[in-house]
Amino acid sequence: MSQPIRILLNGAKGRMGLAIANVAVSEKAVIAAGVDQGDNLAAHISSADVVIDFSFHSATLAVAQLCAQHKKPLVIGTTGHTAEEKIAINAAIKGLPVVWAGNYSVGVTLLNALVRQAARSLADAGRWDIEVLEMHHRLKKDAPSGTAETLLKILLEERELTKDALKHGRDGLVGERPLNEIGVHAIRGGDVVGDHTVLFAAEGERLELTHKASNREIFARGAVRAARWLASQPAGLYGMEDVLGLK
Repeated sequence: MSQPIRILLNGAKGRMGLAIANVAVSEKAVIAAGVDQGDNLAAHISSADVVIDFSFHSATLAVAQLCAQHKKPLVIGTTGHTAEEKIAINAAIKGLPVVWAGNYSVGVTLLNALVRQAARSLADAGRWDIEVLEMHHRLKKDAPSGTAETLLKILLEERELTKDALKHGRDGLVGERPLNEIGVHAIRGGDVVGDHTVLFAAEGERLELTHKASNREIFARGAVRAARWLASQPAGLYGMEDVLGLK
């Protein structure tokens, strides 16, 4: 029987960090060390096979640089990175095995694949307007969510559009809906873990693809699964599609 994978968990006191610690044993992993803001990540990195970061977007670059220095695979679960942060992180992780996903749920990974297929299949089927809706708990700091960002990236690719096509909410006398607009709506309230819907609307019919998360354990299990898979992979930037063999 293979040994459990040893994880260095950054952001251990947060919601996702606590969820990962709770499922680790059942997912054939152990938390070699759990660190959070103010702790010394470098003091524990030698004891881990893989690092999982669920801290804060501004902390990811330092984590990536430390992993590169010690040649440790990295699972990035933080979201809300600025364009500049993404460029710096991508430069830091060259030569490392890294899984970077906006959502670690198996169901959301399948939603991504279904949205891509729908957008591709409907491209030549007349006019289909697209709206993306997401809802999260009142404490979430970034919008749209990392999951919504991934869905939007897929839709822009399949529609061959740039980010200028995205319309974040609507207010006032906006006029008729342009042909190549993709609506984006972020709703916040209560304790919602995460709901995402991609809506395709045409004359006479509507297609809605929806995923609803009722607890964080699904993301935690997916992140640990990604860490286990990543430990034996060559250097490269991967997504959950790679982890699940959907590519």
